Amino acid sequence: MTSRLHAAALAWLAPTQQFVLQYRRQLLASLGLVLLGSGATAFAIANLAPDVALQPVQQVLEAIATEPTVLAQQAQDLAAHHYSLVRSDSTRSTDTADTLLRRLGLDDPAAAAFLRSDALAAKSLLGRAGRSVSVEASDGNRLLKLVARWSADDDKNFQRLVLEKTDQGFSSRLEQAAWVSAPRIASGTVRSSLFAATDEARIPDKVAVQLAEIFSGDIDFHRALRKGDRFSVVYESLEADGEPLRAGRVLSAEFVNAGKSYQALWFQEPGKAADGSAVARGGYYTADGNSLRRAFLASPLEFSRVTSGFKMRLHPILNQWRAHTGVDYAASMGTPVRSVGDGVVSFAGRQGGYGNVVQIQHNASQSTLYAHLSKILVRQGQRVGQSDKIALSGATGWATGPHLHFEFRVNGVFKDPLTLARQSEAQPVSAAARPAFERMAALANIQLQAAGTLQQASAQ
Repeated sequence: MTSRLHAAALAWLAPTQQFVLQYRRQLLASLGLVLLGSGATAFAIANLAPDVALQPVQQVLEAIATEPTVLAQQAQDLAAHHYSLVRSDSTRSTDTADTLLRRLGLDDPAAAAFLRSDALAAKSLLGRAGRSVSVEASDGNRLLKLVARWSADDDKNFQRLVLEKTDQGFSSRLEQAAWVSAPRIASGTVRSSLFAATDEARIPDKVAVQLAEIFSGDIDFHRALRKGDRFSVVYESLEADGEPLRAGRVLSAEFVNAGKSYQALWFQEPGKAADGSAVARGGYYTADGNSLRRAFLASPLEFSRVTSGFKMRLHPILNQWRAHTGVDYAASMGTPVRSVGDGVVSFAGRQGGYGNVVQIQHNASQSTLYAHLSKILVRQGQRVGQSDKIALSGATGWATGPHLHFEFRVNGVFKDPLTLARQSEAQPVSAAARPAFERMAALANIQLQAAGTLQQASAQ
């Protein structure tokens, strides 16, 4: 009796075994998907049952009706099923068509040949570092679609390269689409430098530079930064097709320096252009509505450190104690130099030990001088605005190495630039825009509190 049942069971299992062998690839893929979907549950359950080896063995025999037609239909459906995989990476300057596709998990000689021959791919993708690229691949690791995204020259749009497989082969097209702005919150604590703290908090360098700019009128980031200073920031993340590609403007920020809190909020107040049309004048304001845009920036460089202040010093070339009539900033060759305020270029050329010099007259009594420049980018009589690039730093004249010498004069008398920048006047929000500003300030305060809470939670 038992042998007859055994033979019947083997006869029933024979077509099943043949089915499994024929479609083992599809079955393994489907089984993998099932395991992925239930993996979290499976790993969360502990095996608390008794040892199977110690349990009694009982044989159970049951007749099973076979339905070959059902198995055949399921096999056909399984054979017809296809799936696609999506992978993402960033391009490298050393990428070729083969290395890029291989890094994305593709094995497709036809797609690699198209990339090598396509003019759009050669111009916009291969050899271009830092571009976000994603591919959709078949279950045979063949390319179905490739999309590369990168920042355009303007702040409103990004570029998108699309490569697709069609019935006639591969095709490519270049598109332009608008950024989508999403707010991000972050916070950090200074342990050594501002950039080290923002790197630790995974905040983009562009945001770090803006933080230094925003609070430069109140905080001397070259000399006054303290270990334990903390900051919270809300900034724009510019996204392309749902993927964040770069940081935008800082929307609000708080910086606690030496125990004192400073806050800033970006606000656009309506105004009128010279032709009478309506424009929005954007700027940063304190929480109580005073503008952080002062008449003069604290530094003509975006971010640097003071190597020699406004004081008596031993002259590095003359080897004599002399009054240092300005401030020296560390700057590698070719660093952009900005005008610290609005004005007119009164001198642009070479001037003795100063080397290449730009001098700007800001008003009847105040002027600034920028010396040891490697290149001058403005001409005499040209009008410049605050933060306009006027030159590149260098080591011309009496200089032991590349740096920037910066002077501030009032009625021809040398003054400490850092002191004057902090003392320059700021304008408050107008009465008409005050209600809108207060609503925005209340929202910014909530966001900054949330950023600070995240920092406390991560520290714990």
